[in-house]
Amino acid sequence: MTKTIIFHFALVVLATAGCNSPSSHQPHKLPIIGEVDVVDGDTIYHTVGDWAFYRQDSMLVTEDMLQGTGYVADFFFTACPTICPRVTNNMLKVRDQLQGVTPIKLVSFTVDPKRDSVLWLRAYSENLGVENPDDWWFLTGDQFELYDIADDYFSIAIENPEAPGGYDHSGRILFVDEKGQIRAHADGTDEEDVAHFIEDVASYYNVTRED
Repeated sequence: MTKTIIFHFALVVLATAGCNSPSSHQPHKLPIIGEVDVVDGDTIYHTVGDWAFYRQDSMLVTEDMLQGTGYVADFFFTACPTICPRVTNNMLKVRDQLQGVTPIKLVSFTVDPKRDSVLWLRAYSENLGVENPDDWWFLTGDQFELYDIADDYFSIAIENPEAPGGYDHSGRILFVDEKGQIRAHADGTDEEDVAHFIEDVASYYNVTRED
């Protein structure tokens, strides 16, 4: 199966999973989203690939460093004139409602590493009130490696001079579990969808939120 076919299959699975109401999700019973293979009788689920990028504090971090903890990921760029501000505001809601009651981190990959340097991401994160870079990673690095890894997160990251800001990218946010498996997703521009997403992640950790 080609990469393109797998990508489109995953999007179909994402859309199907999104039809489930939050109340139907039992604790720890979120679906594992993506392509499934059976090798020698073992079921192999989709996991995100290895990567290494620079964080806003200049630290080189890797996907392996997130093993053992869950995180919420998105793709953005600081000069985005369209959806990114809405997605970032909803990521702030994820942080405010889930960090402190769950072990999750937030991870934001730039799609514009030409402009989004480490120093620029540091200033951007500080303006958002991110005091500890370990809680919310803003990552930059090689452009093509960033674009390649977007596929693993069922997201889009493409340089396009005709797009607003010069880049096509999805506004999806995703919950990745401690094994690197994608377990939930939401349209990061849709407040209701994000609210359902937060409930899903809370249910995964057996957390009852108090609004």
